[in-house]
Amino acid sequence: MIQLPSIEPVFRPPSEARSLILQVTNGCSWNNCTFCEMYTQPQKKFKLKPHAEIEQELAAVANMHIPVRRIFLADGDAMTLSFRRLQEIMQAINRYLPNVQRVASYCLPRNLKNKTVAELAELNKMGLSLYYVGCESGDDLVLERVQKGECFDSSLQALQKIKAAGAKSSVMILNGMGGKRYSQQHAVNSARLMNAAQPEYLSTLVISFPTGVDRYQKGFKGEFEPLEQAGLFQEMYWLLDALELDSTIFRSDHASNYLILKGTLGKDKPRLLKTVQAALEAPGSVQLRPEWMRGL
Repeated sequence: MIQLPSIEPVFRPPSEARSLILQVTNGCSWNNCTFCEMYTQPQKKFKLKPHAEIEQELAAVANMHIPVRRIFLADGDAMTLSFRRLQEIMQAINRYLPNVQRVASYCLPRNLKNKTVAELAELNKMGLSLYYVGCESGDDLVLERVQKGECFDSSLQALQKIKAAGAKSSVMILNGMGGKRYSQQHAVNSARLMNAAQPEYLSTLVISFPTGVDRYQKGFKGEFEPLEQAGLFQEMYWLLDALELDSTIFRSDHASNYLILKGTLGKDKPRLLKTVQAALEAPGSVQLRPEWMRGL
């Protein structure tokens, strides 16, 4: 695996494990979400990497003569860059590594507000064809509580813009994000968002608090009660039951999940619902990830 200079820690989606990680920004320009501690360390203060450094890194990779098929633009906020800067990066990638088949990036919905469909289509033509969009929820109240800075409409507009440009989106929803009180509305409204957007990929992770729940609890004014295992399964059932997707690859196999689910929605919906129902009624009848194996 090729290692380029970076400011650690660097995060990437599990499906980008074999990709070249090209850090074009450091940290996250928003960095207010109470559920996210990825970019809270002092060295992760948001900043842009100079284009000259990006060119030098790509040139160094080209000189290694190692085939590179996929590139992931890190950190968490590459799409905050202007269209012009993203265009320059894609031009450099195509110049130094002409055999790259796909470039991907995390994407906050707000970062597409000032980018046109035509601009995204141009980037797609150059190879930037997959966006990992952390919608987290489709419920406006839950999004407000966690200080996401987005809402149902802003998330939907971004996802529709990606699709109109001919690119693909991989959306993440956080299981357990609303706690016990808002569990059902979080699930149903998240499904409503996905039904309207019809993303190519959808995944769910279980919300986790490795350094404690206090920061998260403040946004809920003390009313957040974490879901236990059965509550997580019930929320997953509500989500799947409300989803009406035509052809979306669904994965709930992240290390944070107790119950591993894989399929294509909607053809596999009955099978997935049956599995979740079995986990609710007889947990011993399905294979669950043991607690010691769970993590971020």
